[in-house]
Amino acid sequence: MTSYDERLAAFVGRTLSEGTRAQDPVNVPMIRHWVEAMGDPSPVHLSEEAARATGRDGVVAPATMVQAWTMRGYARTVDPAPAAGGFAELVALLDEGGYTSVVATDSELDFVRELVPGDEISVDEVVSDISPEKKTGLGVGRFVTTLKTYRDADGAVVATQRWRTLRFKPAEAPAPQEPAALRPRPAINLDNQFWFDAAREHRLVIQRCASCGRLRHPPGPQCPACQSFEWDTVDAAGGATLYSFTVAHHPRHPAFDYPLVIAVVELDEGTRLIANLAGIEPEDVTIGMRLELDWLDADPDLTLPIFRRATSEED
Repeated sequence: MTSYDERLAAFVGRTLSEGTRAQDPVNVPMIRHWVEAMGDPSPVHLSEEAARATGRDGVVAPATMVQAWTMRGYARTVDPAPAAGGFAELVALLDEGGYTSVVATDSELDFVRELVPGDEISVDEVVSDISPEKKTGLGVGRFVTTLKTYRDADGAVVATQRWRTLRFKPAEAPAPQEPAALRPRPAINLDNQFWFDAAREHRLVIQRCASCGRLRHPPGPQCPACQSFEWDTVDAAGGATLYSFTVAHHPRHPAFDYPLVIAVVELDEGTRLIANLAGIEPEDVTIGMRLELDWLDADPDLTLPIFRRATSEED
């Protein structure tokens, strides 16, 4: 009888998908979304003039975008119809072994040529390795490595990708801890320590450039207006206006009460900060409402500003 390990090993060298075509050809609108999301400043991706100045024939897609063209898209991830082919069979076998969770671990890309608008891309994927069972911080699992080969409409290779995921058995959730969980700790460093120190004294301070007088938040080492490193602080009076907000329902953290109103608050002094709203139901929150400062002594080591509806606005 074939063992489970032997059944897994039989997938090594097997093609999971072949000639899977991109839903759309390479195109400028998708390139624009990508470079804006990634903060890619290179003009060769959107400017014909800039691209030609570098010796190219026209704009080119970012190299690391090659994987995006053949992704199946959100609609297919929620399609109730089961996936077909070797990939579905491998996932089913891994699920059978209890490896029901997955996380990507690394990706190695080799680029043959740049993609240009109009290119029609397809991808083949072959299993190159399935590791023995290993113990990881996420749980016991197996690393599955595949080789993806990207081709253009003529069948020429444009890039290859060695793609590794960890398929693992989810570790059992730890038993609830008592007492109740503390608020998550903020990332305190030399640039913002003063702000949290003032908060413990129930003082909401705003960093001010000592050279040009500009107020700024969150705190930083340098003025964005005049680049001065000299600064002091001013105390906020406590009045504010609700600039924007969202209501968090999930995932729940035991340190918070739900529904949780998270607001972008504009202080009367002109700067904005993110804080919780207290003492008001979500359905009663409106953009532009007046707010006043209050304080949350979350625990002996953490005090945070919160805001309530201004007394003048209460019914």
